[in-house]
Amino acid sequence: MTQAQDVETIDWGPFGRPLFEDAAAKGLSRVGVIDVGSNSVRLVVFDGAARSPAYFYNEKIMCALGAGLSQTGHLSPEGRKRAVSAIRRFAALAEGMGIPPLTAVATAAVREASDGPSFREEVLRETGVKLWVIDGKEEARLSAQGVLLGWPGSYGLVCDIGGSSMELADLAEGRVGRRVTSALGPLKLREIKGGKKAIKAYVRDVMEQLHADMGGETGMRLFLVGGSWRAIARVDMERRNYPLTVLHEYRMSSRQISKTAEYIRKSDLQDLRGRCNISDSRMSLVPYASIALKELMRTFRPKDVAISSYGIREGMLYEQMPRELRERDPLVEACRFVEAKDARLPGFGRILYDFIKPLFPRANWQRKRIIKAACLLHDVSWRAHPDYRAEVTFDNATRANLGGLKHYERVLLGLALMNRYTSKTANSRFDPLFAMLDDSQIKEAEVLGKAMRLGAMLWLTAQEDPGSLKWKPKTRELTLRLTEHARPLFGEVAEVRFAALVSAMNATGDVQFTK
Repeated sequence: MTQAQDVETIDWGPFGRPLFEDAAAKGLSRVGVIDVGSNSVRLVVFDGAARSPAYFYNEKIMCALGAGLSQTGHLSPEGRKRAVSAIRRFAALAEGMGIPPLTAVATAAVREASDGPSFREEVLRETGVKLWVIDGKEEARLSAQGVLLGWPGSYGLVCDIGGSSMELADLAEGRVGRRVTSALGPLKLREIKGGKKAIKAYVRDVMEQLHADMGGETGMRLFLVGGSWRAIARVDMERRNYPLTVLHEYRMSSRQISKTAEYIRKSDLQDLRGRCNISDSRMSLVPYASIALKELMRTFRPKDVAISSYGIREGMLYEQMPRELRERDPLVEACRFVEAKDARLPGFGRILYDFIKPLFPRANWQRKRIIKAACLLHDVSWRAHPDYRAEVTFDNATRANLGGLKHYERVLLGLALMNRYTSKTANSRFDPLFAMLDDSQIKEAEVLGKAMRLGAMLWLTAQEDPGSLKWKPKTRELTLRLTEHARPLFGEVAEVRFAALVSAMNATGDVQFTK
């Protein structure tokens, strides 16, 4: 039987067969996107056909194309020069990378400026890149699709803020619904005459109209997309001394947003910019964006707020994904891709998951996907120095570009992988992050890690089960049943690791061999 046939005949269980080897998915192995916004011009090259692709290349240049647009009706002359220069550079980089033709879109500034058409012509003439100008509703749709890249099946309200505009889109059952656009971008707000009072009055009037246009609903989940929202979230992290600085999936409450808006108002922006590692040009817009955010919260009254690092660029990638890939779990698919690329025995993660899952009989689907991810990632850091392997696995899990993970789940996954490589996790530099978990979650990570540590001793092949674990919670009995083929693998080290797992579960243990 060939390897290809093996893959086709394996029972992959509830997560389905991996898709990244399919021809339709392989076509996404290098996708380059240029996003020409009102404030920044960015090139992103996505790497890999996994459901949560990595950023092979990501560069942003703050050009402020839309600066002064409200007064002049034209693109900023200096911003225009910088944007053409940036796109010229990006086109040369893409050619050097050997990627297919770039997809390039322009948003509010270029579509509103009287010299937008001439700018497009200049870009095409000077760089060979054809700019597609999208309207506000299309911008809202693509941003919402970017959110779906990270949260398939999401529902709620997506709010994307750029330099010159702010868009809203409904999500329901993983589909984009109503969409509206407005001129509530911070570059536009900064140009309103009459000071903060006039700006607040304008924002309130526009926001109430947007609320009516979106059906007047309140209490939805709110996804925030865009650089200004991410900058505010970064300030919120600084104010709260939050231990994990990953912006994607960062949660904020209405009360926290109000406190942070006041914190921004009272702070020295240059000092705050340095502490939060925010660019000068972005920081100058944050006070105006915070006015819009406070009014957004007051008007729509969302039940919770999540920051999405995925937006229009990721939405353009999502557009090119086959439907079957879109519907897959982004976490599991990404971990499968990493396993296939970096593990010593690709495919063993599935065997390990089947071996371990009897220990977690009450795990719901959300917890099962974390266990699955841990098993897929359990061996991908083997090249790290043994003294630092545990730390590397934790860093990778908590800071990697993975979608579909709440922050505490990142820590849970990281701690499980850390326990896979060491029995000493306390009193480390990660203690502030461990504080995001309760005692039961810490114990769960320990059991999962020690179970993976045992299972890693029982390699046969990526298709052969070495045995099974049987867990009786009421009597706290743990039985390890091994096949005769796996008997030679159960040596002294494996015995010690089984004993450690039994101890972590406060159980009694028994080892049996079956024919």
